[in-house]
Amino acid sequence: MRKRLTITNLKKMKQDKNPISMLTAYDYPSAVLAEEAGLDVILVGDSLGNVVLGYDTTIPVTLDDMIYHTRAVARGAKNTFIVTDMPFMTYGIGRETTLRNAARLMQEGGAQALKLEGGTEIASEVEALVKAGIPVMGHIGLTPQSVHQLGGYKVQGKLEKEAQKLMEDAKALEAAGAFAIVLELVTEPIAEAISKELSIPTIGIGAGRGCDGQVLVYHDILQYSSPYMEKKMVKTYADIGSTIRSAISSYVNEVKAGAFPAEEHTFGAKPAAINHLYGAGEATNTNNGQASREESPKRDFVSNHS
Repeated sequence: MRKRLTITNLKKMKQDKNPISMLTAYDYPSAVLAEEAGLDVILVGDSLGNVVLGYDTTIPVTLDDMIYHTRAVARGAKNTFIVTDMPFMTYGIGRETTLRNAARLMQEGGAQALKLEGGTEIASEVEALVKAGIPVMGHIGLTPQSVHQLGGYKVQGKLEKEAQKLMEDAKALEAAGAFAIVLELVTEPIAEAISKELSIPTIGIGAGRGCDGQVLVYHDILQYSSPYMEKKMVKTYADIGSTIRSAISSYVNEVKAGAFPAEEHTFGAKPAAINHLYGAGEATNTNNGQASREESPKRDFVSNHS
């Protein structure tokens, strides 16, 4: 049986130049399959708002949503390091509120660490969480919870001012005690520079080849959506969406045609059970005041499995 990684293991993987593999998962079956595939880290991302719950952004995702899905993932991946997102407005609004929400997510969800979006502006709360014994993964660059403030899903780090801010944010999170940082949609040279500057691992998503690990969304690598929207930062490894659609279509067609269920999908009963069900046996009839007995007609039912 594999042994769950720890934050110490992950930091050593950076030192040993052993790339970290991370993928999102949102339910029990996806978590089981991810663990069986040998994944290092599972992220229960608030991206579930987009790919599971059907929202346009991650903003509507609630703390109860994250607890529910994290609990399911934890049941499916008992030997994999699980990180879960703190959703929009459950942190960054005061130390006590952040600690209270984080405690619920850890205790009720069952993850080993939390991920928070933001840099210098949340460093003090990251520090408070770490001091309370909660491992924290940072997230800078494109931060989906701030998508409206950023003006959309834009690559970060193209300008000198943006690059400087990203470096400042990364260093602030490291100083606050974060054990790793996700860099999302960051230009490759800036992501590489940040990765070299930090002693903690960086996990890239659309941030190029210089990061210490990579993370992608489960539904993206499997094309598990309809319609599937191509993304430059994503490599798809299977087209599960088409397979599922085709399978369901075949099922519908066979039901309509009467081809399913076939004989091999049915269960039979003993002839006596069928006769009894329909009242077969002796019945009493009266003819000209005299009783007579006659056998009820037998129904023509045959058992498949007698």
